[in-house]
Formats: sequence, structure tokens, C-alpha cells
Amino acid sequence: MRNYENELEKRIEFIRGAIKSAGASGAVFGISGGKDSSLVGILCKKACGNTLGVIMPCSSKRNYESDKTDAELVAEKYGIETRIVDLSQTKNKLVLAIDGKKNKLKNSSLVNIAPRLRMTTLYAIAANENLLVAGTGNRSETYMGYFTKWGDGACDFNPIQDLTVSEIYEFLRFLGAPDGIIEKAPSAGLFEGQTDEKEMGVSYKSIDDFILTGKVKEKDGEIIERYHASSEHKRRMPLSF
Repeated sequence: MRNYENELEKRIEFIRGAIKSAGASGAVFGISGGKDSSLVGILCKKACGNTLGVIMPCSSKRNYESDKTDAELVAEKYGIETRIVDLSQTKNKLVLAIDGKKNKLKNSSLVNIAPRLRMTTLYAIAANENLLVAGTGNRSETYMGYFTKWGDGACDFNPIQDLTVSEIYEFLRFLGAPDGIIEKAPSAGLFEGQTDEKEMGVSYKSIDDFILTGKVKEKDGEIIERYHASSEHKRRMPLSF
């Protein structure tokens, strides 16, 4: 287990350095009430008083209920300023503009619209208020490619990129995060009933074990290797001629 007292100090220094070097006045991030955004918000707030968490519901019923409630709970406990930007109508209008009434967009296309609208929102606020966008992706999700390219994968700095999901939970416990945040099933809230592990077909524990030790059940290993290989393009900059 990591020494999270030292980890906290190092990450606070990292965040302050990123903000200072960019000449920014603070940080903005998408706060969803999930484990990753909660940890990023807590770290950013400890590093910089000018930290803004943006709650961005986008069609999913969960976004308006448990996600919003949990986000507000974390924000209240750690003194994080929040703002709500409802993107549901924006998404609906964009889908209609692209698709008309022909329903040609596949589900894989539809679910990636929300993360990209959220990214657009965060960068608009950041540019308007001289803030840096903090990323909320962890090591496990990055290895699997379980993020939206130019959506939640886009940021100016990421203070948790090197942490596995297991370490995210350990860090949150060290920081005294609400039990509900730690115990809820990880979900991007992309559609009703969606959970990360159900969608990927493998548990985060297996992903973490694979990354750290390489020892998992054969079936889990096959799934993890397939996800990693097919998502390689997400982890590199665009190819140039």
C-alpha cells in the first residue's frame, strides 16, 4: 500500500505547479459523484482554493438523481464550489442535427456524445475564467481504453493518472470520503443501468491484478488484453505524416 500522506503532499505540489506554470488562477473539473472525480476534486481543493466542480447531467436519469446527490455531498464536505450545466437538450439537438429522424447513429456513437459535450463545457469555462481542466481518468481505465477519446480523456493535467482503481479507493478512505462514494458501483452514467464492470465484462480487481502482477483468470486476461490492444490509438497522439 502507498503512503498516502506522502502521496497527498506530492500531488498537491504537482497541481500547484501545473496551475502556476500555465499562469492559470485555478482548476475546473467534472464532478459526477464517482470515485475518480471525487478524489480529483478533493486533491484540487487542497491544492488550490479556486477549484470549481461542474455537474453536467446529460439525459441519463441517474445523472439527475444519485450522481448529482453524491457530487453535492462531496462538494459540501470538502468546500468545493459547484455549478450545474444541463446538457440534455444540447445533446438531443446535436443528435437530431446529425441523425435527422433516420436513427442511423449506433449506440457506441451516441454514448460518446455526452463525454465530449462535457469536455467542451469544461474547456469553455476554463478559457473564460482562466482555469485549467483537471482530468479524472485512472490507470486501470487508461489501460483498458475505457474512456472517450477527446471526451473524458481530454485534460490539462491529471493528478490520479498513475493510480489503479484499488488505489483510488484506498486514497479516498485515507481522505475520509463518504462511504457512499466508495461503496457505489463504478459507472460513467452513460445510460440507464450502466456499470463499468458489467459493460467491460471484467472486474476492476482483475484489471488491477493484471496490471500489477499479471496474474488473473485466463478468461479475464483475454478480455483485458483485447481491450488494451484495440484501444491503443486512444493512448497516443494523432498520427502525423
